[in-house]
Amino acid sequence: MRSWTDSLRFAFQPVVNLTTGGVAALEILARPEAGDILAEARRDPELDGRLAVSAFRAAVRRETLLPLHVNVFAGTLADLGGLQPLHDAVREAGRMPWEVTLDVCPPYAHVPRRALLEAVSALRGQGFRICADGVGDGDAPLRLLTDLAPELVKLDASLLTRPAAMRAMRVLCDESGALLSVEGVETELQCAAARSAGAQLAQGELFAPPARLPAADVYVPPGSQGALPAARSGPPVRQFVRPAALLPSTASAGRVRALLTGSPDVSGVLLVDRDGVPVRSLHRSRFLLSMSGRYGHALYADRPAVKLGDPPRTVGVDATAWEVLDVVAVGDRDRTSDDVAVVDAYGRCVGVVRLADLVRALADSRVEEAARLNPLTRLPGSDAITGEVDRWVAEGRAFALSWLDVDHFKRVNDGAGFAAGDDLIRAVGRALSQAATGSARVGHIGGDDFLALTDPEGLDPLAAAVLDVPWSAGGRRVTLSLATVLCAPGSVPGHREAAACLAPLKEAAKALRGASWVLGRAGAPGHEIRRGSDRAAAPAG
Repeated sequence: MRSWTDSLRFAFQPVVNLTTGGVAALEILARPEAGDILAEARRDPELDGRLAVSAFRAAVRRETLLPLHVNVFAGTLADLGGLQPLHDAVREAGRMPWEVTLDVCPPYAHVPRRALLEAVSALRGQGFRICADGVGDGDAPLRLLTDLAPELVKLDASLLTRPAAMRAMRVLCDESGALLSVEGVETELQCAAARSAGAQLAQGELFAPPARLPAADVYVPPGSQGALPAARSGPPVRQFVRPAALLPSTASAGRVRALLTGSPDVSGVLLVDRDGVPVRSLHRSRFLLSMSGRYGHALYADRPAVKLGDPPRTVGVDATAWEVLDVVAVGDRDRTSDDVAVVDAYGRCVGVVRLADLVRALADSRVEEAARLNPLTRLPGSDAITGEVDRWVAEGRAFALSWLDVDHFKRVNDGAGFAAGDDLIRAVGRALSQAATGSARVGHIGGDDFLALTDPEGLDPLAAAVLDVPWSAGGRRVTLSLATVLCAPGSVPGHREAAACLAPLKEAAKALRGASWVLGRAGAPGHEIRRGSDRAAAPAG
């Protein structure tokens, strides 16, 4: 009699790290050649447990050293109370349990919640990592999802068209310490959306399809590798969208020529597929030059225009003008005057933008930005810093927001003169700016008040740069007060709430003697005194 294993094969699909572009792990997928063994496994926990062991052993036979993802139904874990045979197989193979992630799959309906949580706890105790699989397209209750506390959450790609849901899942993952992955990524647009939503991992046909042999290389679209650049402010590209001249990708060169010669104001033509997605870009001057040669018209008139086109340059409809310039700057210099196609969430062309429009707007924005700089320190004001705070909050980043000022600054001005006071403010501003490395931002919000936005890791160097310095003005010793609020992902909804958390810390810092530093955490009572001493505790005399 043929065993169920005789008709079962396994395929491997890479799980891609969107930051590095490398393969982070391999998911092992059962591929039965006959029958529906997966449906049987859903009803039979013992069979599902044996499938998990077989999947792992199939990967071992391929001698892959990558971390592995093994699928198992939630009902199986609740019924069996764990997967001891899998643990034994992992040890026998010389692998470690923490190299294996168990993708817990729906359905969850009718699965005893307590039994499932106890099984997950036991597996985690053995060293296995836990992934909540099929979120967004299954029946995983949010309460159960938080109780599982998975190390990884895999979302269905359909959620990429629902930004609010993606943001909510990102906050949930950040607060629980889970990584966020997207399954079923098939297009470059979906890949870009996954990165924008903050997903660290992804898998799907775009990168590599499931294959009998573990993939050594994957395709990662340009722009998906490397660290995410800090977003820059600037006018939104939707302000500069012009109507696009569109023709089907099957159009002949003669038809394009007729459109261009009949419309002198058209700078180029985009060839699009049946869904309206740009496939080729035709620049007016280059195209007409190729058609105006001695035999150009005779050679090309009846041929597909797509052969004379270039790959289109595209940006999303939510991009900024600066992001468009990044697109223009990459590639052939002869194409800097090409129109850039603006596409919606589905990759469909909604118009084009021209470089000249952007350059004029950005020049104007630079003038406005310069006008907002403090004339004394040439540092931006509070609007620039609070805008960055809101962006970091939206990205789910942890951050430290600090306020700094000079103690008794009015006495400094009155005693040493306003010129000495101005020199002191400039020096403090320079010290803050030099200490603010990487993505940190410093602002001068008026008088002797400064704001600094940093990653938590950059906090100590910044504090040392301003508190370890023997400040003076006109020969008078001067001290500074620093107040900091640490904001974990999801702890504040925006800059106003962060500033409200900072206000009592500022008051506490000013109440201390000497150079002072008070640190608190958003959502937590009390504060920590890192520098300075209580005035009431100072010795008499």
